[in-house]
Amino acid sequence: MEVRAGAPEARQTRLFLHCLYLVGFLDLFGVSMVVPLLSLHIKSLGASPTVAGIVGSSYGVLQLFSSTLVGCWSDVVGRRFSLMVCILCSALGYLILGVSTSVFLVALARVPAGIFKHTHSISRAVLSDLVAEKERPLVLGKFNTASTAGFILGPMVGGYLTELDGGFYLTAFICFFVFILNAGLVWLLPWGEVKLNMTENGWQVGKSHRLVGKTNSEVPEDAHPEPTASGGTAWWLPWMEVLQTLRRLKSLLFSELRDIFLVRLLMSMAAMLYYSNFVLALEERFEVRPKISGYLLGYSSTLGALAGFAMGPLMWWYNDNCHTMLLHSNTLTCLLLVLYSMACTMSIVVFASTLLSFSTSIGRTCITDLQLTMGGGAQASGTLIGIGQSVTAVGQILAPLLSGVAQEVSPCGPPILGAMLASVAIMIMSVNRLHHGGNAPAKSKSE
Repeated sequence: MEVRAGAPEARQTRLFLHCLYLVGFLDLFGVSMVVPLLSLHIKSLGASPTVAGIVGSSYGVLQLFSSTLVGCWSDVVGRRFSLMVCILCSALGYLILGVSTSVFLVALARVPAGIFKHTHSISRAVLSDLVAEKERPLVLGKFNTASTAGFILGPMVGGYLTELDGGFYLTAFICFFVFILNAGLVWLLPWGEVKLNMTENGWQVGKSHRLVGKTNSEVPEDAHPEPTASGGTAWWLPWMEVLQTLRRLKSLLFSELRDIFLVRLLMSMAAMLYYSNFVLALEERFEVRPKISGYLLGYSSTLGALAGFAMGPLMWWYNDNCHTMLLHSNTLTCLLLVLYSMACTMSIVVFASTLLSFSTSIGRTCITDLQLTMGGGAQASGTLIGIGQSVTAVGQILAPLLSGVAQEVSPCGPPILGAMLASVAIMIMSVNRLHHGGNAPAKSKSE
């Protein structure tokens, strides 16, 4: 694998990558143990379905506003510090959840998690800083695979633990310790022995290819924040840099990246509409028990995880052209949603679900790579990924509302609506070509 490091550092770089994959696995493993049980816990505390819905949606609303800010903040203050803060603050949220004996405490516990649960976004930014551009989709695909494996195992462990007396509280405490373990892993990573595309205190505008492990004498004077009159560094300088960075990116977001984020929103909503009523639709259409539907969802998630290993051959097949790969994966997703909606037998449903797990997983990796490529991700990868997460959060808020309306019409309503949204995304990519002028330039294999 080609990385931004010389031969002596290649071994440390590979170790760093594998440790980041483990960080992603532990993160989703811990979260997926608790989140599926959250609604049941809120209900057991005597909350009405409306209150439970409000508490559940508060996380998405907080993510909507915090994703971009935290991503930009990680660009300014550095990946290691921001990743540690996000993990520890998220751990605090699950610790509060472990002692929540009232709905108020549950809602309070979702606040630090909603604001700081951006471990995956910052980890993807680290990967973007670390690897060469043509290797980025492959590395992101492996990271998604490791994370999805955690999401597969987590619900199984959480479901077993919740059967015990006080099982939810035990599960929340275990999740807290998993986050603490993750923070220790991040602290022990060999940050000073790999080359990242930022300085020790974060990237500077117009600067790139700095060493994280540089000492003060090795970093140019203009790479340090201006000292205050008392000789220290003002606490507000990083946040001033965040605001300046967001202002600089404003024109970019409303020009080159406008279409890519719109495509991301439409395709994320299409996938959410498919999963939103999956269990209920199979029960109404084919009288399939929820247990069997759960097995099918687990099967699809497993295939989605394995799709990360297909990124290497696919990148070779498409000559490193992520734009064309994304267009084809979105087209396949749209056709499979239509096929699933029209399925008259369970065998067709299984076939459509199998291919959908691959197409949606490949699409997520490609859209992230295109964001970073078109937005100059070498300098602001945290900000760009954070904005992408905010866009996805908008979909998380809108998709349940649209799914409820479509469900009133037909059990097939949500996936049909998802196919319509996917077709709009395909039209945008086909007509505008995402500002590639009709032909996305392929990266040379010899790079």
